[in-house]
Amino acid sequence: MTAARRSFAAVLLAAALALAPAPLSAQPGYPNRTITVVVPFPAGGTTDLLARIFAQRMSEGLGQSVVVENVGGGGGSIGADKVAKSEPDGYTLMFHNITFSTTTTALQFAGRARHGLEDFAAVSLGANVPLLLVAKKSIPANNLKEFVAFAKQTNEPLFYGSTGPGSTLNLTGEVLKRDAGIKMEHVPFRGAAPLIQEVIAERIHFGGDQMSSSLQHVRSGAIKAMAVQAVARAPELPDVPTVREMGYPNIELRGWNGFFVPARTPEVVVARLHREIAAAARHPDVQRRFAEVGAEPVGSTPAELFEVVRDQMDKVRPFVTELKLLVQ
Repeated sequence: MTAARRSFAAVLLAAALALAPAPLSAQPGYPNRTITVVVPFPAGGTTDLLARIFAQRMSEGLGQSVVVENVGGGGGSIGADKVAKSEPDGYTLMFHNITFSTTTTALQFAGRARHGLEDFAAVSLGANVPLLLVAKKSIPANNLKEFVAFAKQTNEPLFYGSTGPGSTLNLTGEVLKRDAGIKMEHVPFRGAAPLIQEVIAERIHFGGDQMSSSLQHVRSGAIKAMAVQAVARAPELPDVPTVREMGYPNIELRGWNGFFVPARTPEVVVARLHREIAAAARHPDVQRRFAEVGAEPVGSTPAELFEVVRDQMDKVRPFVTELKLLVQ
C-alpha cells in the first residue's frame, strides 16, 4: 500500500470512529429523556402505589421525568413481556412483585412462556411488603382456620379472586384448597385493585394481595384479615396470625417488589439506576410514605434481587407442577 493510500485509509478510519456511537459508559448524557417504569398491573394496587413513590424521587435524582405505565393482564405477564422485548437502553424498567416468580414458572410449565428470568437484568429490590389474605366482611370467620371451617360446612358456592391466572394468589388458592380439603372457584382479575373492590362489594368471598392495598380496608372494617402470608406477623396488624400459625405452611411466601430492565442493558446504566433506587429507598419521605402503607423500602444489590426471584421460582415449581397450574 502506498503512503497516499495509507493516509487515505487512516482518514476513513478516523472518520468512521468519529461517527460511531460512543459506548454508554462514555456517554455522560444518560439519561437525556423520559424513563418509563412499567407496572404490570392496573393502577391502584400496592405495586402501582410504591412505583409512583419511587418514580417521584428518582425523577429528582436522575434529572429526567420518570413516569409509570400500567400494563395489566395475564398475572403480570403481559407487562413483563413488553419490557423483555424493549430496547435495553435504560429507558424502560419494570417494577414487578412476587407474582413474577409464580406466573413465569406456571407459564413455563404450561409451555406458554414468552419470557423467562434470563430475559431481564435485576436492578434492585424496591420494597418488602407482607402478603395478606382477606375475606368479605360478612363471612363468619376471623382468621384462616375459621374460614376453612366455614368453607367445609357451607352449602353456598365460594369464590376466591386472584390477580390473574398463574399468579401468586391463584397458586395460593389452589394449594389452600388442596391442603384444607375445601372447594372454591377461581375468579381472575387484572390486578389487586379490582380484586379488593370485589371483596369489599362482597361479590368475592376470599382474596388478598400485598398488605398495602388492603390495610386501610381492614382497619375500616370493609374486609376481614384472615392471615399474613409471611414468616412473621405484621407490626401493622399484630393480632392477625401467620399462615403457618394457622396450619398452612405451604402458602408461606415472601412478598417483594423489585426493579428490572431488559437483559443486555449496559452495566453502567444498571449501576446508575441502582444508585438512584437505593438513594430513593433511604430518603426520609419515601420511608415515611412506605411505613404508612405497611411497606419496607429496601434498595438491595442486583444480585440480591436475582437470588430472591430464583429461589422463589425453585420453591413454587413443585406446587405448580403437581397442581398443573394453567394446564387444562
